[in-house]
Amino acid sequence: MTGPSSYRTILRSSSIIGGAQVINIAVGLVKMKFVAVLLGPAGVGLLGLYLILMQTASSIAALGIGSVGTRQIASAHALGGDEAVGRTRRALFWGTMALALIGAVIFFLSSGLIARTIFRDESKTTAVAWLSLGVALTVAAGSQSALLTGLRRIGDLARINVGAGILGATLGVVALWLWGAQGLIAMVVLAPLTSFLLGHRYVSRLGPPAGPNARFPEMLSEWKTLATLGFAIMLSGLVSTSSNLAVRTLVQHDLGSEGMGQFQAAWTIGMTYLGFVLAAMATDYYPRLSATINDHASATRLVNEQTEVALLLFAPVLLAMLGLAPWVIQLLYSAEFGAAVDVLRWQLLGDILKVMSWPLGFVLLAKGAGKTFVAIESVAASVFVLGVVVLLPIMGVSATGIAFLALYVAYLPLVWWLASRAIRFRWTRAVKIQGLALISAALTIMIAAYWREIAGAVLGITLAAAAALWALLRLSEMSGAGGKLRSVVLIGKQVRRWIIR
Repeated sequence: MTGPSSYRTILRSSSIIGGAQVINIAVGLVKMKFVAVLLGPAGVGLLGLYLILMQTASSIAALGIGSVGTRQIASAHALGGDEAVGRTRRALFWGTMALALIGAVIFFLSSGLIARTIFRDESKTTAVAWLSLGVALTVAAGSQSALLTGLRRIGDLARINVGAGILGATLGVVALWLWGAQGLIAMVVLAPLTSFLLGHRYVSRLGPPAGPNARFPEMLSEWKTLATLGFAIMLSGLVSTSSNLAVRTLVQHDLGSEGMGQFQAAWTIGMTYLGFVLAAMATDYYPRLSATINDHASATRLVNEQTEVALLLFAPVLLAMLGLAPWVIQLLYSAEFGAAVDVLRWQLLGDILKVMSWPLGFVLLAKGAGKTFVAIESVAASVFVLGVVVLLPIMGVSATGIAFLALYVAYLPLVWWLASRAIRFRWTRAVKIQGLALISAALTIMIAAYWREIAGAVLGITLAAAAALWALLRLSEMSGAGGKLRSVVLIGKQVRRWIIR
């Protein structure tokens, strides 16, 4: 499927998931504002360490079953019917339950070692031990998300994301208000808890899995399929989260909690605002790509369409944020976080390459090329960590932003080359022009901002407005609404001429 109908599908999914993410972004930023005001940079840094610890452990414990489950459910739904979906659902449920329990127990038993190694503070053992509950809940919630994503229950996923985001943030802020720094652990664990509870509600509405209960040998066969590719995906996720944990540990040890807070502030903004684009890719694009991956022409069209839409959607936000970075940091955190501005700007440049590379990375996952995916993730992660190791003593916390850009400078050519081999992929002229134009605009804003902050702000707002207008026109044309929008634009021009007269 291509043409306006394909673009409409992408835009519809992006609008639903993206709308949910926008709400979550706003809620998450309010939550971080509370942490910044109540606990300062040290509290923000500690929260970041707790989060990455839980994410790393969850990535290992889940064994990649969430991502593979999406692929298997989508394939079964498209080709095998209700009974095939039922078999995969049962395997996903029991496999996830076992992995969640095993992962939580191992993390709990390792809490003392983690506290000594990461925090260099054995008094943190109890706090770290509580994160084992978050590990189990994260793995379980990931399984629910995989099922709903594979069935393309986009609306349910959006409702879960919004509900869990608002409820988790509200309860987390209350915990922080009541218990101070001791409430950070509650804030971290409440996020997966609310996701799991709401996920259970919507999964239960699907009814029991179709077909007879699978015998153990059949279940074992399903687990083997899930684990084979899942192990590779787990390794790739582990590479990514481990590199993030390594960078945070380096910053914590070299610059202390204050430096860690500056890094976490920029990282949170950089990762959060991209959520509305990247979440749509994982939720709708990945299952669609998995269904068409063996048709190289269709897969190539889909990758290009997704890349173009992603660039159009996030360009205005990125350009505005580049120009307004000092004011954004102060608004979302406080004046104490001034050092995060440089980190954020370098990360934003890297985000352009990240958005262009993500659709290509899904090609390898849809092809089942797990080992290859792990290899390129490892190369990129090594560049990130090595960049921080080399530059941190020279440049301080700004080194983390430059290393992030270097990560995607290395990653994008690699993943493009592998996708070209897998499906004979080539970027369309429109994607090339938009990518180059966005990089040029971003560099111009950054240079202007280093000259004078106000010049960067004015240029950023101007170019962001131009990018927003272009995105509106292009997206309307893609979805088949171009004629209506052009009529509105022409009417606007006539009104402007009448006012000037």
